[in-house]
Amino acid sequence: MITKKQYSLSCVFLIILAVSAGTFAQDRSADPKEQDLIAVLKSDAPKGEKAITCKKLAIYGTRESIPSLALLLADKELASWARIAIEAIPGPASDIALRNALGKVEGRLLVGVINSIAVRRDVQAVDTLVQKLDDSNASVASAAAVALGHVSGEKAAKALTKSLANAPAGVRSAVAEGCILCAERFLADDRTAEAVKLYDTVRKADVPDQRHLEAIRGAILARQSAGLPLLIEQLRSEDKKRLGIGLRTARELPGRDVTEALAVELNRLNPDRRPLLLLALADRSDSAVLPTVHKAAQSGPEDLRITAINILIRLGDVSCVPILLEAVTEADAKLEQAATETLIRLPGKDVDADLLARLPQARGKLKQVLIELAGQRQISKALPAVVSSLRDTDVGIRGAAVRTISIIGQDQQAADLVKLLQKTKNSGERAGIRKALLAISGRCGAKCIPHLKPLTESRDSELHIIGLRALAIVGGSDALAAVKSAIESAESPAQDEAVRILSNWPSNWPEDSKAGQALLMLATSAKKMPHQVLGLRGYLQYIRGNKKLSNEQKVAKVKDLLAHIKRPEEKRQAIAVLAEAPSASALELLTTLAEEPAVVEEAYSGMVRIAGQDIRGVSKDQRRKVLQTVADKSKNDRTRQRARKTLSGIR
Repeated sequence: MITKKQYSLSCVFLIILAVSAGTFAQDRSADPKEQDLIAVLKSDAPKGEKAITCKKLAIYGTRESIPSLALLLADKELASWARIAIEAIPGPASDIALRNALGKVEGRLLVGVINSIAVRRDVQAVDTLVQKLDDSNASVASAAAVALGHVSGEKAAKALTKSLANAPAGVRSAVAEGCILCAERFLADDRTAEAVKLYDTVRKADVPDQRHLEAIRGAILARQSAGLPLLIEQLRSEDKKRLGIGLRTARELPGRDVTEALAVELNRLNPDRRPLLLLALADRSDSAVLPTVHKAAQSGPEDLRITAINILIRLGDVSCVPILLEAVTEADAKLEQAATETLIRLPGKDVDADLLARLPQARGKLKQVLIELAGQRQISKALPAVVSSLRDTDVGIRGAAVRTISIIGQDQQAADLVKLLQKTKNSGERAGIRKALLAISGRCGAKCIPHLKPLTESRDSELHIIGLRALAIVGGSDALAAVKSAIESAESPAQDEAVRILSNWPSNWPEDSKAGQALLMLATSAKKMPHQVLGLRGYLQYIRGNKKLSNEQKVAKVKDLLAHIKRPEEKRQAIAVLAEAPSASALELLTTLAEEPAVVEEAYSGMVRIAGQDIRGVSKDQRRKVLQTVADKSKNDRTRQRARKTLSGIR
């Protein structure tokens, strides 16, 4: 049994192939391959095989295949597959076969044949299709109506118009669809008057709303600019569907006079509809739209202004900059947000130049906005004016300058920010400057170190800490030296921060070997226990991530450090290092650590990981013994299972 889904999936693919092969098929005689396919249709082959054969004939078939395919049009299971091929095979034989079938099949099979005639637009079938308009089967009559629309022509249009007046309710929608299809064909053939007449007939008929809407759209487009009154009628309608078709058609109807008329209508519509019409106008790709959008952005209801401002992102140019800047500086948060977003995204170097030229003379809120835009648009030429604004008496302007410098500033601006940081005591300003300094340090690297020196030498702990954090982002030997110096001589808050920074150094700069030495010193010699703990953690992290150390070297360093590791937390970290350094010495050390109850399960897990590998210096018997011990003693189900599975794999 051939399913409807199989038919649907195959139909599109085959018709595309058939169209591309059509000319070839028309110009050749039946070849041996086609004869073989025809033979399958004539045989007692399963229907599934015949369906596949029909699919192939849609590509390779000629008029020679038509008689065999035509016989299948009465077969409930194969008719649709046969029609795929017949629709695709060029020439009058296909049309004749379909017309002949009109009097031989009924019900769904008849509907299928009519649909195929519609695909082929067979003019000679019009008379029979007209007769089918009165068929007692609503599906057949409806299919005939739509098919007449596809075939089109005066005779079809006349029959459909007549039928529309008295067609049964179940068929009337299809008749209206046929009329609209005819009208579209007339319009494409420049038979405008006939198209308008058909559209108007449907508009006035008792048909479903969808057909009315289709006819309204067609009637407006067929009339061109003369359809404006009908278009405006839809835009003013209380019916949302008519408003929707009006907005759609407003986008499609060409002509500058149409654009101008719609712009006038914009001011007459109810306020809640103006943004919708403005959006439709913006989609018309007409230069006459821009002045209307400018005007709407400047004044009127807030929703309309915001819509216009958003439209300027894609339609605007440098001419709209003054309008947008005015909106940004108004006391309306929504307008400000919309205008700012548009100014950020508005394309063009001329826009950058315009904004830059306004910056030196700007004051107050406007200056703040221009500085922010210089950063968001990355206007590097604005940097001198932005830097000078760091000294402005307006805290808002200074804050905007700091934020912009964080985006486009270079290492020289680090010095400017440091000077400002030293002058201000305001915590909010300091936070903004700190963020900007960190951004520049990350972007410019070691070039910033000399400019950060005043902070690392400051007696103000907050400034010292900011300097240290910036150095941590920069990295390198000079930055590390400054952090080590702070550990040795800084006041307590800065010293604590320096220790925290050093303990995380391996994560940021894993190749820095000098950090390992400093961390080891901290882990073994720090006077404060918290500093020792952070040093231990940092050093173990350094060992674990250092690719230059061999496994044996990593184990040796952990072993040397064990005497200083008192807490389970750091012992677990040491175990993690050993588990990733498979060697005989690592396995031995893990076995020792497994004797400590606080970390026994972590040690067992590491032992399983190493014993599962074939490593030098450890025999299979030793590996089995380790795994058996874990399997017998571990209280962790997952670890026991891993041990047993690994043990069974050692041969």
